[in-house]
Amino acid sequence: MRKTIVYRLMTPVRYFINDSRSTGVMLIVCTIVSLLVSNAFSSGGNYRFFWQKEIHYPFTSVHLPHSVVDWVNNFLMGIFFVMAGTEIKRELTAGELSSFKKAVLPFGAALGGMLVPALLFVSFNAEHTQFIRGWGIPTATDIAFSLGIASLLGKKVPLNIKMLLMALAIIDDLGAIVVIALFYGSKISWLFLAAAAVIYAALLACNYYKLRFGFVQVVLGLVLWYFVLQSGIEASISGVLFAFAVPVKQLAIVEKYIHYPVNFFILPLFALANTAVLIPPDIGGALQSPVGLGVTIGLVAGKPLGIFFVCSILVSLGIAHLPTNVNWRQILGMGMLAGIGFTMSIFTTTLAFNDALARDTALVAIIISVCLSSIFSMAYFSGMHRESVRHQNRKLPIIKMQPGLAASD
Repeated sequence: MRKTIVYRLMTPVRYFINDSRSTGVMLIVCTIVSLLVSNAFSSGGNYRFFWQKEIHYPFTSVHLPHSVVDWVNNFLMGIFFVMAGTEIKRELTAGELSSFKKAVLPFGAALGGMLVPALLFVSFNAEHTQFIRGWGIPTATDIAFSLGIASLLGKKVPLNIKMLLMALAIIDDLGAIVVIALFYGSKISWLFLAAAAVIYAALLACNYYKLRFGFVQVVLGLVLWYFVLQSGIEASISGVLFAFAVPVKQLAIVEKYIHYPVNFFILPLFALANTAVLIPPDIGGALQSPVGLGVTIGLVAGKPLGIFFVCSILVSLGIAHLPTNVNWRQILGMGMLAGIGFTMSIFTTTLAFNDALARDTALVAIIISVCLSSIFSMAYFSGMHRESVRHQNRKLPIIKMQPGLAASD
């Protein structure tokens, strides 16, 4: 009897955890809670201080993250990057990106969706060179958020569009990882970088000698993270390197163990930690600042325009073809969904700006952009769906009954 009651009570929890929209919902809730608490008169200061408080270690010779938010961004997000890396590797080896024919359209779309927002951000900040470093912020697409909104729309978003969006977002993640590694690190320590290379070689050797994936690889992964952290390269990149060292047949095992912790602990914690910002009193003025405009216009307008423009070029040149039953209006709508940048955009913001005002302005602009892109894409696909239904209804033949005949005849 007790087991039956517990099973019934846990059923809604299981449904929520297994729902594709749940991660997006968790991120939205955590963001709202964090913003409300951060800007509360009584507790806001203490809440923000908790995430930024300096951690003092008893040993000074070992350099580690110096605050709670740094541990979240540098260590826990490394585990998130492991999951992102497994998704990228699987798609590159046996999925939607495993051949040129399959990959050319999403690769081109992702490139356009990164290039145009970056150029828009630079154009708004050309006279403010101290902010140019933020050009990578509007280039990201959030897989969880964008696919979550697409799932909410149900059949209004065709399955092929969802698949193309997922492939685009995965490539976008790969692009963001490359951008972070190349442009958002600090001064390189070649000694630690060489040590990281040795550890990575050891990981690859485990595969060569067919050592069962387990404790040894995890320990090597932690050492790899530490050496990458010391090298000056963004430490979380070690997660992607670790994932790429996992044998293809064991990717599913790694994903099984980290899927729930990443989606229901690490990403919500990341949202709480990185949206603990004080909203500027003049929020309208902040959003109209070069940083605010660059982020908002880059994500909301730059993403769909860049994706649509590059896709149209590739198709017109015969290099790529639109997926079956997909039209150009749907490609534009997919671009709007791709404008939902959250996790990677916030992560890049934390690396791009040391100035608190610029960082908080960018974070608020990202949140506003998520809202706008979500609203626009939902309205756009809903409008297309209503128009399609009306068009189909007009095509239905009108059956006239002959006088004197019963319906059953």
